[in-house]
Amino acid sequence: MTDATTTPSNAGTAGGTEPLTVGDVVDVLREAAPPELAEDWDSNTLICGDPADPVRTVLLAMDPLTAVVDEAIERGVDMVITHHPLFLRGTDHVGAVDPKGRSVHRLIRAGIALANAHTTWDSALGGNADALAELLGLTATVPLEPSDADPALGIGRVGILPEPTTLRALAEHVARALPDTAPGLLVGGDPEAAVERVAVSGGAGDSLLVAARDAGADVFLTADLRHHPASDHLEGGRPYLLCGTHWATEWVGLPPLARRLEQGAAQRGRTLAAHVSTVVTDPWTLRLSTGS
Repeated sequence: MTDATTTPSNAGTAGGTEPLTVGDVVDVLREAAPPELAEDWDSNTLICGDPADPVRTVLLAMDPLTAVVDEAIERGVDMVITHHPLFLRGTDHVGAVDPKGRSVHRLIRAGIALANAHTTWDSALGGNADALAELLGLTATVPLEPSDADPALGIGRVGILPEPTTLRALAEHVARALPDTAPGLLVGGDPEAAVERVAVSGGAGDSLLVAARDAGADVFLTADLRHHPASDHLEGGRPYLLCGTHWATEWVGLPPLARRLEQGAAQRGRTLAAHVSTVVTDPWTLRLSTGS
């Protein structure tokens, strides 16, 4: 994975070979994150850009927000690949009258393409779920929610820790390993309880609480857990809950995707520099303790 600042977008590629095109990068992205793994409500596509345009540098980020567009333009990259789509529910305009429309216009004026891989990369081999499992050192992993397209893949993973530990110790490890955000990590359950089997799923995890229990997990690491689903779940016992932020629990999948893109370019005899943005686009910027 290369810092995009070391490869200006107008620089030649190694050996004088022609660069990849936007279309080529989308093909590499689809090889890493196959379209058939997408959830039926999701969007994983080329959002803007000409498939014929050359691409030498790519910026990977979680969200196609203004701060990411700013970084892409400042770095002079040729393409941005985000995890989350710009338009998940569809739209009837891209006028520069709101933040999303302005982002589209700014990217097009700068000659920067935008694509995303959302639930395709969540479910893919080596994708977000595997990255989160690797963060914990889980072994013998299986999908938490297998994909209809490929039951060996799917949303989330369930596996075994290298050795049993306590919920507190596991939480401390996760807190150190995840990128920092203002909300940090919440823990639900007995901190001194012994745990060994862990379920993980980056992003919103409310809908997977039953699957984590059915999988026999002692702990479920996820994000965006709401009060009532979490409290009702814990009334029924394990798995205990570790709740990080949506951004942090999915950001860990970006470095592996950057490597896959660079490897895919190399397999085609081309060079691609992929840089992972460290701009924190989690919506919360400050945490204050409440009470006395």
